[in-house]
Amino acid sequence: MEKLSIYEAVRSVPDKAKKTISGGRLNGMTDINPMWRIKTLTEQFGPCGIGWHYTIVKQWLENGPDGDISAFTNIELFIKVEGEWSLGIPGTGGSTFVAKEKNGLKMSDEAFKMSLTDALSVSCKALGIGADVYWEKDTTKYSRQEEEPQRPQAAPSQGANNKANDAQIKKLFATAKGKGVPDTEIKQKLADMGKTSSKELTVNECSNLIDWANEWQEAV
Repeated sequence: MEKLSIYEAVRSVPDKAKKTISGGRLNGMTDINPMWRIKTLTEQFGPCGIGWHYTIVKQWLENGPDGDISAFTNIELFIKVEGEWSLGIPGTGGSTFVAKEKNGLKMSDEAFKMSLTDALSVSCKALGIGADVYWEKDTTKYSRQEEEPQRPQAAPSQGANNKANDAQIKKLFATAKGKGVPDTEIKQKLADMGKTSSKELTVNECSNLIDWANEWQEAV
């Protein structure tokens, strides 16, 4: 087998499996649908448990500031290539378990599942799955800010500065509720954007969050 055969086969991500992240330190970067990774592993190696599988090495909780608690998962991913099982490919993922919200602490019963999904994405990255998203024109998310030249800033639109009104904020929470978005996810999204309250959102930011809520799907 050629050394780059798997990498080249799995590096490209279809547009329908990508979504641009808005707000926070990852603003403008790309989120990959976790089911696309499952499909890609299955296409390359066969069904889960036959051509690939993973083992959970460790799951634990870490306390953070203000009562926040994060859940973490370590896994090892195994793939079968030409009849031979690989060594374990490590991956670590994390997610919020308890978050401090306006009305008190809120617990997520999805935390370990989401941290497992995150860990699997890290293991898949080592195989080159989705490489074109992580490495765009020889630039990673860690070096991108330093390496890219400064570009002139376009004049902000009116919605970039004006605060969202009550009707827009109500629409955001109504949309999120209708789509089944947990309160902890909204809290995390606001935190990523540097906001302590939805009342701090601008028109554009609120509009982006409404789009995010409309497209939200539970991590698997």
